[in-house]
Amino acid sequence: MTALQAPEDPHPGGRLRLAFFSAAVSLVVAFAAAAAPIPLYNIYRAEDGLTNAAISMAVVTYAVGTIAALLVLGRLSNHVGRRRAAIASLAVILLGCLVLLDVHDIGTLLAGRLLVGVGTGLASSSLSAYIVDAAAGQPEWLATVASSQAPMLGLTVGAIASGALVQFGPWPRELVYLVCVGLLLLSAVLIAISPETAAPMPGAWQSLLPRVRVPSRVMHLLPAATAVFLATWATGAFYQAFVPALVVDQLHTRSPLVLGLVFSAYMTPSVLGAPLGGRFTSAAAQRVGMVVFLAGMTGAIAAITAGALVLFIGATIVAGAGQGIAISAATRGLLQGGAVAERAPIFSTIYLLCYGAAAFPSLVSGRLSNTYSLPQIALGYGALAIAATVFTLVGVRDPRVEATSRRTRKYIVEEKELA
Repeated sequence: MTALQAPEDPHPGGRLRLAFFSAAVSLVVAFAAAAAPIPLYNIYRAEDGLTNAAISMAVVTYAVGTIAALLVLGRLSNHVGRRRAAIASLAVILLGCLVLLDVHDIGTLLAGRLLVGVGTGLASSSLSAYIVDAAAGQPEWLATVASSQAPMLGLTVGAIASGALVQFGPWPRELVYLVCVGLLLLSAVLIAISPETAAPMPGAWQSLLPRVRVPSRVMHLLPAATAVFLATWATGAFYQAFVPALVVDQLHTRSPLVLGLVFSAYMTPSVLGAPLGGRFTSAAAQRVGMVVFLAGMTGAIAAITAGALVLFIGATIVAGAGQGIAISAATRGLLQGGAVAERAPIFSTIYLLCYGAAAFPSLVSGRLSNTYSLPQIALGYGALAIAATVFTLVGVRDPRVEATSRRTRKYIVEEKELA
């Protein structure tokens, strides 16, 4: 058996379906746990005195933890196996949820968000690669939609469920985290009974050296993909950090459930819009998606200015659908024709770009929130959406179609030599 080749299975079809289901569910649960605090941010503001800048710093801390994990642990699943890396990621997220059970100051919030970020970073590379591995024989769009949109679905489920539990359940500051702990344990069990799709190979310790590396065949796709990830994920971070305050101050409601629904209005259409991108080439879908995304962002900013909640939610749905089309198409282009050994590093690069896009604009806007109003900050994100859309329309390219067998052998040999 060669490195990065799954062990033989007498019933490969059913076992791979189990692995696909387990990995997809676990990735959804991981991101649901990441979204759990969002409806609680206004409670932390009101009861513990946290500011908008502090909440923005929590978003940045989560993203920094994810980026650090992707840099250091992004290739680990190639060496220890997808299952071990996935279970470890779920364990770290669970630990972060336990820390968040007792948030009354910014330090505890940042510590918990950092742990959740580290776990989510490892989950992003290991579980996404696991999904693509296990989707062998399925339509190509299914793997890319599942791997790119499971995070969006998780964020949606996490925000809505958290909002409902905070508003209607007992222990509003703790119950959602206890539910997340239970779901994370269940996900770990599902992964444990699923088959391995990437047999371990030597070099695990050496793989921890930070390194960002993608195949040369996709380098020409990275600039436009970066623009897509930058605008869409920066906007997602804006919704996490500032929409809780906007819902109260500009849209005049304090309901945690409404807050969860507003946030999910950006994420849910992403999941529904992603399969539509499969009808187009990767480049065409990115163009369509970004135009729709920009239209939605324009409407959302107008709604914020007017204080119109219904218009804001409607425009958010449009922006979310556009991001789903664009993100899944960009991911599909980067993965097309890739080998098993390439998947974890490619996903690590994708999520590094995504979380970098979430972190740095949030850091800047968090500092500016002490000087500028939230509607003014929203205008800055609108300008970013315009620039990214124009760049994508001009610069996006389709993947190059070429034979993969020689490239696959070369990539695995290089991985062994570097290890």
